[in-house]
Amino acid sequence: MEELRRQFNLDQPALAVFGQYLQNLVHLNLGFSYRHGMPVADLVLERVGPTLLLMLASIALALVVGVLLGVVSARYRGSWLDEAISTLSTLGFATPVFWAGLMLIVLFSVHLRWLPASGMQTIGGPPLSSVAGWTDLLRHLALPALTLSFFYLSVYVRITRSAMLEVYGLDFVRTARAKGLSELRVSIRHVLRNALLPVVTITGLQLGSLLGGSIVVETVFSWPGLGRLAFDAVFQRDINLLLGIFLFSSLLVVLMNLAIDVLYAFLDPRIAGGRP
Repeated sequence: MEELRRQFNLDQPALAVFGQYLQNLVHLNLGFSYRHGMPVADLVLERVGPTLLLMLASIALALVVGVLLGVVSARYRGSWLDEAISTLSTLGFATPVFWAGLMLIVLFSVHLRWLPASGMQTIGGPPLSSVAGWTDLLRHLALPALTLSFFYLSVYVRITRSAMLEVYGLDFVRTARAKGLSELRVSIRHVLRNALLPVVTITGLQLGSLLGGSIVVETVFSWPGLGRLAFDAVFQRDINLLLGIFLFSSLLVVLMNLAIDVLYAFLDPRIAGGRP
């Protein structure tokens, strides 16, 4: 026990251990995982790819489908189609992520046998360098991405609908209609572009919660990402590994928010030009 304490610097004061940890961070040294027997940086870099794939697929699916349904709901306000989309978005907003994942496994994996229930690739399956390998990867990705995007899709539907209804009543929309533009062009070119601004803002704010939600989804579907690694590190009390995951996850959220800010400037030229 004494030898282990010396090996992991546990025989030193907490302030000295913290100072040594900060010094190691300057040299990009995240420490050593005593459970896995390898450097924390290697473990994190090994798992960050699957997590990024899951997050990007989920956010892309939620944005595309959520914005599309929001546009349809706003365009046909008060109709049965609007009521149906609003009801589905409310159900998606209230449904727990882990329960939705389990129900999708029961439906698509157990009963229909269309999609695999867990993992990232079939054991002994084709390599990723082949078309069959990518097809296998996408089949494994389908259920986790759909589960993680379920909640955010509902949020984007409601935000897009309310934003578009607000923009529809502005003066420049009435001017565009008075010029003889078709309703489709008015909705897509003038209304939707301005309505996307709050959607992009919410997306940047939700990146942190998206990464947190991936922990639940990766655990349910045994997806080999950072979330599953963090879940295992908590129960194994692997503090060095947990600190490394938190640090890298924070940097990941910061970089994604920076990308959102760049996209925001593209959608609203007033920001890029510095005009109010």
